[in-house]
Amino acid sequence: MPGELRISIGQYSDKGRKEINQDFHGVLIPSEPLLGVKGISVCLADGISSSNVSQIASESAVKSFLTDYYCTSESWSVKTSAHRVMAATNSWLYAETRRSQFRYDMDRGYVCTLTAMVIKSATAHIFHVGDARVYRLSGNSLEQLTDDHRVIVSSEQNYLGRALGMNSEIEIDYRPIQIHAGDLFVMLTDGVYEFADDRFIAGAIGGAGNLDEAASAIGHEAFRRGSGDNLTVQIVRIDEVPYGEAKDILGQATQLPLPPLLESDRDFDGYRIVRDIHASSRSHIYLGIDSETNEIAAIKIPSIDLRDNPAYIRRLMMEEWVARRIDSPHVLKPAQQSRKRNFLYVVSEFIDGKTLTQWMLDNPKPDIESVRGLVEQVAKGLRAFHRKEMVHQDLRPENIMIDKLGTVKIIDFGSTKVAGVAEASPLADYEEILGTVQYTAPEYFLGEGGTPRSDFFSLGVIAYQMLTGKLPYGADAAKMRTRSQFRNLRYRTALDDNRAIPAWVDGVLEKAVSVDPGRRYESLSEFIFDLRHPNAKYLRSTSAPLLERNPLLFWKAVSGILAFIVLFLLIRMNR
Repeated sequence: MPGELRISIGQYSDKGRKEINQDFHGVLIPSEPLLGVKGISVCLADGISSSNVSQIASESAVKSFLTDYYCTSESWSVKTSAHRVMAATNSWLYAETRRSQFRYDMDRGYVCTLTAMVIKSATAHIFHVGDARVYRLSGNSLEQLTDDHRVIVSSEQNYLGRALGMNSEIEIDYRPIQIHAGDLFVMLTDGVYEFADDRFIAGAIGGAGNLDEAASAIGHEAFRRGSGDNLTVQIVRIDEVPYGEAKDILGQATQLPLPPLLESDRDFDGYRIVRDIHASSRSHIYLGIDSETNEIAAIKIPSIDLRDNPAYIRRLMMEEWVARRIDSPHVLKPAQQSRKRNFLYVVSEFIDGKTLTQWMLDNPKPDIESVRGLVEQVAKGLRAFHRKEMVHQDLRPENIMIDKLGTVKIIDFGSTKVAGVAEASPLADYEEILGTVQYTAPEYFLGEGGTPRSDFFSLGVIAYQMLTGKLPYGADAAKMRTRSQFRNLRYRTALDDNRAIPAWVDGVLEKAVSVDPGRRYESLSEFIFDLRHPNAKYLRSTSAPLLERNPLLFWKAVSGILAFIVLFLLIRMNR
């Protein structure tokens, strides 16, 4: 099928002149949807000669990577997933050595190198610890893509400086490489690359009938030239690179027909439609009852105006994909559905409550404790997104629901940026400004893309609005498009003679909505803590200076004083 990721692989491994083979290697090419979401994994591990159990470490490292990597969250980036797996493997190997008779001699313990390459979409992600090597073949030359973690003592003495199982913590080299059809990568242990030269390797790959033959020829050549080590060769050829669309991640959902506008008291795909819940230019939401389970659900279908917009349809279907990967009482849950779906729509739990927008209309001057309670719940929901490497990107009062019991839930995930999906869909529209401009962080307008701190900004704006009924930069922020314009923005103090807001809370809000992401809070927990506990940095007079409370009045007063002084001086001069 055109547009799929396809590779060819050649492999060879032999003990060479040693008694046993302490190398281990493997490759895993999953079927869809994992192929699109997680990619292809190629691994190579090399044991250390001083250890009699190092071959166990090598086998464990490769097998763990090839299995555990595919068990990590689909929303995580390749880098996060691989680092978590390799760190866990390192901890296990280190613990095994500490429990064994080799606890005081790590050179005889469960130690090995590990080099892994994950090929996902149009990128090869290389992870490396030790002294195996990854090369990219270009013509008759090899470009080395990894560094050898060897400490050179002298021309005759060196030792491995970094390996799995050597220490309780591990530093992992990471390098992403853009790939194209026809690219060739070669992975070798030191028993091979120290003896087989570049010209021979390039010639063997170019002249062999298949990649397995080439790998075998390279290994035998290293042996012929006197290698006394184990010999392992892996050759990867990129045959086809996907176009980068997200269709494989979303299955065939986007191929389903679009539903008609629904009517009350009618059946639709196994649901009994009760009534409209919400209608906008983007979507229509209906209250429905599942005819099999009698459970109430919210059914969301695309609006008529956007049905010919593939980017919007893709984002709509991403909503359910995102919801199924987050488990939080403060995030909208997807509805369970076991039967086949015949139309393109999204089904979720029904929240019997009101939006935060309505809550603010009903509570124009809320007490600060109520605001804290709501903000804390929203923060818990956001934290669930960020732990899965997701950025909501459209946090606003309309996308926050409060049910009858006072539980806050974040809804509408159509703008959510998912690290793992963004890697698989580099051509998708993740850098568009998808949120509502009044709550959108400045970095989006500068084309820098969103991070968790962008969601922090939105939450800060919402907290400010709940307490003051206004926006921290008024309507000016929505008009800014350049860095210099944003630098000229001035925060409007939340302090007001008509509202009992402590001055230190104003300092917390000012930091939360800073134009510069680097000046915002580093974590949600820090923001929430400061919102409840006076921070010494923000403790000042409970009455802010007039310049902060009312700049216009301040400058009028200054102008009046200056005019009085000028008038006084003129009178004196004319006497």
